[in-house]
Amino acid sequence: MVARTARTARRRTAGARGTGRQAANSSVMAGLARAGYVARGVMYALIGVIALEIAFGHSHQQADRSGAVRLVAATPFGSILLWLLVVGFAGMTLWRLSEAIWGAAGPAGHKTSARLTSLAKAVIYAVITYGILKFALGLGAPASSNKQSQDLTAKALKYSGGQVIVVIVGAVIAIVGFTLIYQAWKRHFLREMNMGTASLRTRQAVTRLGQIGGVARGVVFVTIGIFLAVAAVDAKPKQAKGIDSALLVFAHTPLGPWLLALVAVGLIMFGAFSCCQARWQRV
Repeated sequence: MVARTARTARRRTAGARGTGRQAANSSVMAGLARAGYVARGVMYALIGVIALEIAFGHSHQQADRSGAVRLVAATPFGSILLWLLVVGFAGMTLWRLSEAIWGAAGPAGHKTSARLTSLAKAVIYAVITYGILKFALGLGAPASSNKQSQDLTAKALKYSGGQVIVVIVGAVIAIVGFTLIYQAWKRHFLREMNMGTASLRTRQAVTRLGQIGGVARGVVFVTIGIFLAVAAVDAKPKQAKGIDSALLVFAHTPLGPWLLALVAVGLIMFGAFSCCQARWQRV
């Protein structure tokens, strides 16, 4: 009787896992993932547009997620577009969560490191979804990335060992940025895309968007990580920077606003590339 009960329990567990894997590999989940890529692309493109306007003194918006959301809300169909962003980022969250639980596509998708990476991405996208959802419901405007970064740094520095933790976090973000730059320049993203039916010109265009856009995105990550680590070492939380302040750093180099404009165009290109991923990414 005990053995029979155990076998029944194992069958039920296996059945539940099989059902979960089917759901993770379903066309619905694939659609949610593609909607997420579009939402991410729109967000990066808007951040790039705001940064480009800032470079030439035509905008005082925050060049980050909060500024992009406010820009969307100010359009004639702002409410509808906000809800579409909520759906897109929620879809990306669910897809990354399914990868963390059942593994991603490809031979390396079931490794522990890949699952943990998917879980971290799911958490990040869940936070983004929550912020946009609150704004869409009229429950409060999203805080700027600068304020969030400074507040979290200040809280961490109040605790014993907090300074070391923030330095480590900053170093990890910078390393992630350098990794993104390397992977983009080496075109690693093409390994996860099915573009066999696309024309040569289309493949070349998507490759350039992925390379240049990915490098620009990585540069922003590196900048944020470095300033976060410096803020921890100096015990000055206000030195921590979000995306907006990290972008403004480029405007204060000897190249002036032109370097900021260059990075801004790169972010717009990454937004376009993310939309291309919605079409050709293997999900």
